[in-house]
Amino acid sequence: MRIRDLHENADLKQKDVSDFLHCSQQIYSDYETGKVELPIAFLIELAKFYGTTTDYILGLSSKRKKADDTCEDK
Repeated sequence: MRIRDLHENADLKQKDVSDFLHCSQQIYSDYETGKVELPIAFLIELAKFYGTTTDYILGLSSKRKKADDTCEDK
């Protein structure tokens, strides 16, 4: 999982991200190290926060940025 790289590249501390997710810094640290599984809701929020995809965070894609939406609302 790439959540550590994402917060470091954004010049954020674990505490900054844990505050965003409304969890303790220790729990967030456990997510980063894999001691505790990252909840899906947090995965989605982090993807939105960093402007990336859940696949990138999970290591399933090497594309950091989201593709532009090509669908238009009717």
